[in-house]
Amino acid sequence: MQNQIISIQEDCLKLISKAKSQEELLDIEKQFIGKKGQLADILKNIINLDAKDKQTVGKQANLSKNTIQQALIKQRNQLENQDLADRLAQEQIDVTLPASLPNTAKINPLRQLQKQAEEIFESLGFAIADGPHIESELYNFDSLNFKKHHPARDIQDTFFIEKTEDQKHGQLLLRTHTSPVQIRSMLKHGAPIRIVIPGRVFRNEEQDPTHDHTFYQIEGLLVDKNISIAHLRGTLEEFLSQLFQKQITSRLRPGYFPFTEPSLELDMSCVFCDQQGCKICKDTGFIELIGCGMVHPNVLTASNLDPQEYQGFAFGAGLDRILMLKMGMQSIRDIRKNDLRFLKQL
Repeated sequence: MQNQIISIQEDCLKLISKAKSQEELLDIEKQFIGKKGQLADILKNIINLDAKDKQTVGKQANLSKNTIQQALIKQRNQLENQDLADRLAQEQIDVTLPASLPNTAKINPLRQLQKQAEEIFESLGFAIADGPHIESELYNFDSLNFKKHHPARDIQDTFFIEKTEDQKHGQLLLRTHTSPVQIRSMLKHGAPIRIVIPGRVFRNEEQDPTHDHTFYQIEGLLVDKNISIAHLRGTLEEFLSQLFQKQITSRLRPGYFPFTEPSLELDMSCVFCDQQGCKICKDTGFIELIGCGMVHPNVLTASNLDPQEYQGFAFGAGLDRILMLKMGMQSIRDIRKNDLRFLKQL
């Protein structure tokens, strides 16, 4: 019986060494050392042996079973390693192929427009100025010739924050325009001065396709001697021509702003229809775009400048509005969406 067990072991080891798959090894395991395998069949007759032979046969059976199990484990590992090597060979990456590009970030279109506008004005000799978002009534209203009961000073139009201890400065608020920076700059640097102020402003307005409570402006100020509306018009036409990369003409209409006198509205020639009339210009050939005018004498006085000696012009436009025109957008709110599909189109 001991010789039979050794013979079964040898036959099993030969088959294991020739096995080409995990399935074959499983079949071999069942055939030789499974519950109904050849080794189990022989051991059924062990009860017919005497005590000494039982011990010898039992020892040989355990030894053969362990040998077969170790051989199975070794062959399984070899087959697994071979399978892995085959897969790696088939799935080998060709490092010479071009890689797929990841999603890359780019500057928001509104910021791109602001940068473009800044560069144009810098080429015209203007400096870029900036100021705080939280302002006092002194700089946001009083120094800009807003009367005490002007509608813009109502809570329906302005986000007020808290009162200051300085009665002269009045209440703190979120700036409604970047014009306070004009006052701060004139007080600090005097005249002559030539600056543009791009930045975020805040107004207590209901949101709709053309209005938002937070938006971006770019304002400009030039103060010097012997400045006229001709300088204002020429500056803005040159700015718009470079911005839209097309020769722009303009028309001026009377307007009203507390900080300018006279106050004007500058309309640019429609770049979409060459003044032939379209839905964007409402068949007028012109697009309303920039509020402007000559700096009010009271504003110069509040900035410690003599209006008899200096004159200047100021202007302001919404960057959001300009971007909507350039991109053909229908709603100002689309600019601040975090929708990657939309931003990729801009």
